[in-house]
Amino acid sequence: MLSGLNHCAEQDLHLSVSVRSFRAEKLSSFVNELISGDMDKARNIYREIQPSYPIVLTRDLSQARSWLRARARGSERFGLVASSGASRLKPEGINIHEKINAPYWFLNPKDDVRASFYLEDPATEFDIQGLELDWVGICWDADFRRTNGAWSHHMFRGTRWNNLRDQALQAYLANTYRVLLTRARQGMVIYVPVGDRDDPTRPTSFYDGIAAYLAECGVSQVC
Repeated sequence: MLSGLNHCAEQDLHLSVSVRSFRAEKLSSFVNELISGDMDKARNIYREIQPSYPIVLTRDLSQARSWLRARARGSERFGLVASSGASRLKPEGINIHEKINAPYWFLNPKDDVRASFYLEDPATEFDIQGLELDWVGICWDADFRRTNGAWSHHMFRGTRWNNLRDQALQAYLANTYRVLLTRARQGMVIYVPVGDRDDPTRPTSFYDGIAAYLAECGVSQVC
């Protein structure tokens, strides 16, 4: 098709590295080890990427929002994401059943309440797969949690969490969190709720196990 046209090839413009990983080519490796449960490998990779690609943990949603706002510069975009199965984040003010309007969420300016900048409406894996933001806040629910030193997989139906026993559904849920953890170009904050001892659908033990595991993988907690 280029025959007869005046053209040249510019090798410096070749997109050989994924755009989302320009500051941390090893991010995908870190996420894979974290999801696979290899804490030692995850911790070692985390030490390598942390100086240029910050990943932090918080148990306070307002702190997660402040962290994102403080790091974005100029037109850099930030927003919250959560699993489509994160039904019990609703008491924390994160309602994954309130669907976003994707063009508004991804493109509209900071003064639009429908935009990602407002940090109110989370995008799920369906909304954000294949897309990225500069900075991401991941809201982690008890659908994917640690039990007896391993990941356990759950779906909320009716009034309680149900175990996912189908291996295909388990793999799908793990991949959901893999997608969420690789949406940020420059860094991310992971928000794990504290839970509520008086709410059987959100006991603190569910969330403490997740936070403890992330800490074991090297993720530092913001004060």
